[in-house]
Amino acid sequence: MQLVTYLSNGSCPFVSQSLRESMFETNQAKLLMVEPELVLAELATFRLELLGYRLEVVSSGAEALDRLRHEPIDLLILDTKLPEGDGLEWLTELRLEFKADQVPALVFSLDPSLEMVRRAYLAGAQDYLITPFDPTVLEEKVQRLLPSHAETV
Repeated sequence: MQLVTYLSNGSCPFVSQSLRESMFETNQAKLLMVEPELVLAELATFRLELLGYRLEVVSSGAEALDRLRHEPIDLLILDTKLPEGDGLEWLTELRLEFKADQVPALVFSLDPSLEMVRRAYLAGAQDYLITPFDPTVLEEKVQRLLPSHAETV
């Protein structure tokens, strides 16, 4: 009971204002995550579902492409390492069919090098997040990339 009181009064330093405001609201944004690493997928899913996003996680680019062709999404979250190979090469191919304004992309990577960041942007990513990540940074990047957020700013 003490934890609930602590969180509900807004004094918890690791819970952002937007998370406190949306913990029980449903956001209509649909996110698709392509993440073969189970732990990373679960961490990101936990945070994003708390924020009210509808999130589907797939482990391969082929599964993601199938989903994208059958249902529109608001944001793609993609790892640079996929079972079928380089996630950035997959994103480059995806951009031939889905432009950035149709499917914005956030790329996850263990690689903090400027070369990898550059490759991600050249492949068609709108943002880049080094893993492991701070959940509040993930939250901020997702909110900034969503088309509905851009309209209200």
